[in-house]
Amino acid sequence: MNGVATAGRRKGGGSGPWRPVRAVGRALRSPFTGAARGIRRATHAHGAGESGLGKLIELHGVNGAGDMMITVALASTVFFSVPTDEARGRVALYLAITMAPFALLAPVIGPLLDRVPHGRRAAMACAMLARALLALVLSTAVITGGIELYPAALGVLVASKAYGVVRSAVVPRLLPPRFSLVKANSRVTLGGLLATGVAAPVGAGLQFIGPRWPLYGAFVIFVAGTVLSFTLPPKVDSAKGEDRALLAADAEHLRGPRSGRVKRPGLRTVGIAVTHALGANAALRCLSGFLIFFLAFLLREHPLTGQSAAVSLGTVAVAAGAGNACGTAVGAWLRSRAPEVIIVTVVAGVLAAVVIAAVFFGAFLVACLAAVAGFAQALAKLSLDALIQRDVPEQVRTSAFARSETLLQMAWVLGGAIGIALPLNGPFGLSVAAVIVAVGWLGTVRGLLLSARRGGRTHPRVA
Repeated sequence: MNGVATAGRRKGGGSGPWRPVRAVGRALRSPFTGAARGIRRATHAHGAGESGLGKLIELHGVNGAGDMMITVALASTVFFSVPTDEARGRVALYLAITMAPFALLAPVIGPLLDRVPHGRRAAMACAMLARALLALVLSTAVITGGIELYPAALGVLVASKAYGVVRSAVVPRLLPPRFSLVKANSRVTLGGLLATGVAAPVGAGLQFIGPRWPLYGAFVIFVAGTVLSFTLPPKVDSAKGEDRALLAADAEHLRGPRSGRVKRPGLRTVGIAVTHALGANAALRCLSGFLIFFLAFLLREHPLTGQSAAVSLGTVAVAAGAGNACGTAVGAWLRSRAPEVIIVTVVAGVLAAVVIAAVFFGAFLVACLAAVAGFAQALAKLSLDALIQRDVPEQVRTSAFARSETLLQMAWVLGGAIGIALPLNGPFGLSVAAVIVAVGWLGTVRGLLLSARRGGRTHPRVA
């Protein structure tokens, strides 16, 4: 009987003086454990837990939170601050600086990661660990203003882009049943956006305590990300059950090798879907760079009706951010749709929006254009990633992501440079923007629709 009573007391949590303490402890833990269980249910829903995609979503959330902490810490430094009275030449220098990480990403990091396809988890862990260590370097630099601030900040950008490239290459291996690639990419991106939104006020609170504290927070987050990288399923690194992603455009592989040796597929063998999707995305990214810098100068000199320059810029920025988040959310709930059709549709919508804003220039239409452009850019990029994951050979997929990111960044810089150079006339500037989008859309619509009509290319799922 005593044994039964003892077991009952253990099962019920015990009695005596410690019982109130345990009750208080459970009450204090409840909000955090409840939130953790809710996050886990959301990230592991619809088969994402079984396939491993849920763990990737959580890892990408950690990545977004850490990057936001570093952004908050550096927002008040000379590296990112651009005063409203800054000369256009200084802004042009900033555009050139943003290209520095991509000078390594395409020719060096992408091919290097292609050579070690069985070390994807380790590659993501190294990108996390590098940013953790660089956050400690920056924690001293933001106080002393030392020269190490600049190479450390650029190192963070390089590591962040390297992680993003590997993450994009990993998604097809973790695809749940009945999930389209667009939907999977959207779920991962949405997880990062939500984590970024949570980390922003936390980082601001730490910044209030002291400029070093957001960087200490980033260090802890990225160390956690280093550990989480190795919790991804082993199939991320394994080639077991994987079929070579041979392209329909690669006639040599369709006919079969004439000799016993097959030439290693290259990036030039990608089909029309990827190349035209990249062209359409480049037009949208060029528009994004153009709108950011053209409207920044325009609204500072000619604010929206009845608003200050700061409020005008804030309104447009909020509209663009909301549009981007909505585009990602829509992608997360899309059923299986041809990525080519999605790209053609959203670029056509942007073209219509920019033409209307140019003809009937006004505060409301400018905000609407920013929202539509953000929505289209998010959804078109998710579709481009899906096409690369579907059509590019596994052996060079990481390089393809690296080169696509580099091309898109070059398009963004080009758009920004055009926006800086143009006279501050709203209708004229948006007319130029309409031409940019029209060239990108008209040059790619036929190839994308032709690819969609053929049904894309199918290949065995990853085991």
